[in-house]
Amino acid sequence: MADTRWLSEGELDAWMAYLRATHLLERRIEEQLKADSGLTHPHYEILAKLSIAPQRRLRMSDLARRLVVSKSGLTYQIGQLEKRGLVERMDCPSDERGVLAVLTDEGVRCLEKTAPGHVAVVRAFLIDQLTPEELATMTRIMSKAAAAMSPNGSHGSPPGSWDGSRSESQNGLRSGSQGGSPNGDRPSPSQVDPA
Repeated sequence: MADTRWLSEGELDAWMAYLRATHLLERRIEEQLKADSGLTHPHYEILAKLSIAPQRRLRMSDLARRLVVSKSGLTYQIGQLEKRGLVERMDCPSDERGVLAVLTDEGVRCLEKTAPGHVAVVRAFLIDQLTPEELATMTRIMSKAAAAMSPNGSHGSPPGSWDGSRSESQNGLRSGSQGGSPNGDRPSPSQVDPA
């Protein structure tokens, strides 16, 4: 106990402000998703990740890594989405032990319905509350924290990227036309929509 580095007053204020803001924002997001489509935030993130994947499918192990969740936890969430017809599981043709998670057409429609409300919440309660300079600072801070928690001590991806291969513009929070679109010439739901 003598070696414990207790938080100073300023450090404690920063930590408590972070906790309060993230808890309140998560509550707002969950309320919006439940009202618009009956999804949870983890469900939405799964649909968003699959929507920008090639052929709207990913190996379960890859999806778990990109979402930063356990394989068992992802299996449970995918099972719930399967019951609603939003996702289906398929055997991986290149690996008989592998399983693919595939976004269905119904899943795409659900994401399209939910995305506008989701981005509205994120914008209203976070993005629009900060200046461009504050947003840049937040990106640097969160990227630095993520790097400290990654297995190799480096996040391995640029600011704004979740997994080193997809930017935030492709994760359901920013408009754009990059990446594969399941809607022809229109951006995918994850691009027109966070999370």
